[in-house]
Amino acid sequence: MAVAIRLTRIGATKRPAYRVIAIDKRRPRDGRALEILGFYDPLTEPATVQLKSDRIADWIGKGAQPSDTVVRLMRQAEAAASAAATDKPKRATKASRPSKKAQAKAAAAATVAAPTPSVEAASEGPATGAEPAAESETAGEVEA
Repeated sequence: MAVAIRLTRIGATKRPAYRVIAIDKRRPRDGRALEILGFYDPLTEPATVQLKSDRIADWIGKGAQPSDTVVRLMRQAEAAASAAATDKPKRATKASRPSKKAQAKAAAAATVAAPTPSVEAASEGPATGAEPAAESETAGEVEA
């Protein structure tokens, strides 16, 4: 049996996505696969490529022939993996403190936003005590 490693289309109309599969060469494009080996979505930015490299290598070792597109995707996945492995971690930067002018501005804004309660407001009592009087006034207007 001649086996090919190629793409099969999945996804909705005008929203293509592909599976990388091992399949008999004589089967149709979307026919029953021997094994699903990965996934390719060209519409994402950057394109999503997920491949089971060890399984692909096993199939190639058994004589399967990858298509040109699959070879390109394998190179792309290898390049992404090697780039991720060789990326040096970014050097930690020194935490910057705001300037004195910015600190003063923030302090002024904090005092304006949250005024301190005064002694007069505390001596008036709770605000709920004024509500029944307002209700009785409105009730008197309705009766009249």
